[in-house]
Amino acid sequence: MFDGLSARLRDVAGSLRGRGRLTDDNIKGAVRDVRMALLEADVAVPVVKSLIARVRERAVGAEVARSLQPGQVFVRILSQELARTLGGATAELEFRAQPPAVLLLAGLQGAGKTTTAAKLALWLQRKAGKRAMLASLDTRRPAAMLQLQQLAARADVPFVPFTAEQTPLEIAAHALTEARKNMIDVLILDTAGRTRLEDELLDELRALQAATQPAETLFVVDSMAGQDAVNAAQAFGAALALTGVVLTKADGDARGGVALSVREVTGAAIKFLGTGEGIESLEVFHPERMANRILGMGDVLSLVEEVEQKVDRDKAAKLAGKIRSGKSFDLTDMREQLSQMLNMGDMQGMLEKLPLPGNIDPGQIAQSIDNRMLRRQVAIINSMTPAERRFPKSINGSRKKRIAAGAGLQIQDVNRLLKQHLQMQKTMKKMGKGGMSKMLRGLGGLPQR
Repeated sequence: MFDGLSARLRDVAGSLRGRGRLTDDNIKGAVRDVRMALLEADVAVPVVKSLIARVRERAVGAEVARSLQPGQVFVRILSQELARTLGGATAELEFRAQPPAVLLLAGLQGAGKTTTAAKLALWLQRKAGKRAMLASLDTRRPAAMLQLQQLAARADVPFVPFTAEQTPLEIAAHALTEARKNMIDVLILDTAGRTRLEDELLDELRALQAATQPAETLFVVDSMAGQDAVNAAQAFGAALALTGVVLTKADGDARGGVALSVREVTGAAIKFLGTGEGIESLEVFHPERMANRILGMGDVLSLVEEVEQKVDRDKAAKLAGKIRSGKSFDLTDMREQLSQMLNMGDMQGMLEKLPLPGNIDPGQIAQSIDNRMLRRQVAIINSMTPAERRFPKSINGSRKKRIAAGAGLQIQDVNRLLKQHLQMQKTMKKMGKGGMSKMLRGLGGLPQR
């Protein structure tokens, strides 16, 4: 998300950073370029006008004129106003309600409500320490109800059963009873959607909101839907008392206009980003961090949080201790490292959180890290016996043939893996013998003794 917009705004920022002073013409040109970049990214016109007016007002004022580095001040103003448009402060979920607190999800069909419901349930249990329960009110699409039931099993959260005769209001009432009976903290209700807005759908949602008195009514919107999503957001915002927004498919090829428009259009804060298909792929939305990412300034805090969540610290510490003690780096260790890389998920999304130079494309770097290749390498190691993983030198021609067949690959693939392991083993050995310290001293990172 934001790839095109980020590139355009980085160009504007780069053209100003080196200037010792800014003239009226420079500022007008920069503001014009920012406006065009926002419009091309499908940001709603009223939102563009509002944002540009604020940037221009601050840029032509004394705030920039008095600065020794006016170009950098302009970039800072732009970042702050982007963050303001995105919502300002990070918005948290509201739980101050008699349990169970109800989360009502609304949105068009295909926006990702059902998957988001499961993601939220898992996030609530892991991050907020809340017991969550799921219920589907989409009686028009039994497949959607079955999908949520399957996702609930994957997330290991309870799911409220349903019958074909029940209405959405009846299912919601039954779900509330079950949630109270089972001492549930948060009940998540997944509602029906349509491919387009209909009065019947909005009437049903109003009735559900009145009956369940939700602590949160979250509008789930596809960030790739462009201006149609902004129009839908306006309609849902007018019909319901929305308290927040979840942006889905933020890992896709979206222009980013929805994210920059939906806050101002609905008046509801963006609270979460869906960043992938897996039920773990949900991030809290931080407006200031996102503004920095849009301007190519990185989001290191979110990156650290993501790595801490996905990397197994115990296994990493065990490997580090093994290397320090001088023990050999075997194929089991290599499989562990490959699996950790696969667990990291969307590599491009992670790279976008680094403050990379403007001429470096995170997408191109991510393409060089092929997850399919990593999975093939794991499959090869899984085809080996424990003894072969521990003693790779024992793997002769006939064993390679057996291993390749077991992984459904070629002997050349096995040879490539063994060569890569040997290189990694040599590197680990050097690190274990103080090679890292020598390397840093050679780079001037440590003082010579």
